[in-house]
Amino acid sequence: MRVLGINALFHDPAAALVIDGHTVAAAEEERFSRRKHGKRPVPFAAWEMPEHAARWCLAQAGLRPQDLDAVAYSFDPTLARPADTMGLDDPWDHLRLAYAREAPGFLHTALPGLDPDIVRFVPHHMAHAASSAFGAPGADSSSVLVLDGRGERTSHLAARRVGARLEPLYGQELPHSLGLVYEELTEHLGFLRSSDEFKVMALASHGRPRMLGELRRYVHATGDGGFRAAGVPWHELCPPRRPDEAWTQDHADVAASAQACLEETLLDLARWLHGHTHDEVLTLAGGVALNCVANSRIAREGPFGAVWVQPAAGDAGTALGGALLLSAERGGAPDPMPGAALGRGWSDAELEARLKTAAVPYERPDDVTDTVAEALADNAVVAWFQGRSEYGPRALGHRSLLAHPGHAGNLERLNDVKGREQFRPVAPMVLAERAPDLFDGPLPSPYMLFVHDVAPEWRERIPAVVHVDGTARIQTVDATTEPLVARMLAAFERRTGLPVVVNTSLNTAGRPMVDDPRDALECFGSAPVDLLAIGPFVVRRADFFAARRDEAAASAGQSSYRQGSYEPTAGADDAAALADDAAPPDWAAHGPARYPTPDHQGGSR
Repeated sequence: MRVLGINALFHDPAAALVIDGHTVAAAEEERFSRRKHGKRPVPFAAWEMPEHAARWCLAQAGLRPQDLDAVAYSFDPTLARPADTMGLDDPWDHLRLAYAREAPGFLHTALPGLDPDIVRFVPHHMAHAASSAFGAPGADSSSVLVLDGRGERTSHLAARRVGARLEPLYGQELPHSLGLVYEELTEHLGFLRSSDEFKVMALASHGRPRMLGELRRYVHATGDGGFRAAGVPWHELCPPRRPDEAWTQDHADVAASAQACLEETLLDLARWLHGHTHDEVLTLAGGVALNCVANSRIAREGPFGAVWVQPAAGDAGTALGGALLLSAERGGAPDPMPGAALGRGWSDAELEARLKTAAVPYERPDDVTDTVAEALADNAVVAWFQGRSEYGPRALGHRSLLAHPGHAGNLERLNDVKGREQFRPVAPMVLAERAPDLFDGPLPSPYMLFVHDVAPEWRERIPAVVHVDGTARIQTVDATTEPLVARMLAAFERRTGLPVVVNTSLNTAGRPMVDDPRDALECFGSAPVDLLAIGPFVVRRADFFAARRDEAAASAGQSSYRQGSYEPTAGADDAAALADDAAPPDWAAHGPARYPTPDHQGGSR
């Protein structure tokens, strides 16, 4: 049974391939098109298909479109109603629905040879639920909770998995939507709606929930499995913020209030669900499930013994969920997800060929993990490009930026490198066996979807990864599933006494995560990163720019760059100018005075 899953209608278009119940490949279109989120979630873009991601998934398995048994499209237009009858202000939604109905034809055009008759419409929230319920390990009998902005006519689904069956229990009708309320606040606070909701979560830690009582009037659970969430008068709670305007304490306080209200409502929904299923395991999906602060509160205070969150919880995950659901209906319970590393990867030979084509100076050390650990211990910023890329929004040790956690200044440094707001935290990756010594929260946490309290005795030792509220969004690393990352962490700990490394996504603000070698080289060349570890090879920034100086000098007939300083001969003004333009800032090559290394292992001044 060969099933291709497609998410295309709203945002984060993606494709996934499931063969005989096993997930073979999954990728988001943004990684190929290099457009953040693939496209904006507007009706005029609803026709666009994730054709690059779909073609790659098929090629990964050596299949042609005509070899497929079914295609799952994660939206069922027959279930939808006109937007105005659901209380939504979306006058062009009818265009979105028209495009959805024509999806089989669009897919036939995008994938020549595909039989449009094998396309099946899968209800949006059932696709979300299947991605989590069937994707989770050890969850043959489990409860599932889905919350996002909207589907066909609902914004939520409570369901239960029993073996190969997924049984819906309750769905909240629109316009009530926790996801849409959070999106409205995101826009009110000057961020990009349907994109920057995570920034509101980060800003909330800087505020006090003093408006919680007022918000409860508009957002609360109803006790029957549903909730009310609509009509919040954000302008009455605090002034709107322009995108280019600094945030104020009022903005942080309204974010904190909304976050607290969201958490309370989710807890009530989880308790209602457990009261009907009495399951031990809860799985979560939908865009709201990317709120790692809320996830941690559900795990800590909720009635379930274990909580598992789909690593591609947003709409991209519905591509996998739709394929898993059709596989379950036609062939029995599918296998759990093998992990999040489901995207593109390259062999060592292919990577070396790319480096040679780019004329980049590189080396192949005996052990890339040891070389990276040494650079990190010396306070370098390292771009880490290894294995297959991640499915979902989190960098999990395959497309990452790494740094030393012992320097408080590295938080500001990395946010500068990435062009991000300074209130946003960075995350730690830690060996799974060491995590209980440093962090209190749900363990293991391999997908960076929970927050953990940092042990007081460690907060001053790893200040770069400790958020303002004393928490960290950790990724635990298991040596059996991530041996390369585990070796790097162990090598770093031998040098510093710290079992933690800063891990943030390998990209700059507004751009998709790096996916292929060209992306990695472009990011490395444009951002002040000291070392690129790409497969078993490393590229050093100092060598990279030295080579550029040599080329500039050679083209002008001048002497080459010698012993760290370029010395042009008389009349070489043009070559000198080129060399100056190519030169990196001093700190990028040699370690910045602004971010000093600690004067003792394991800490900082």
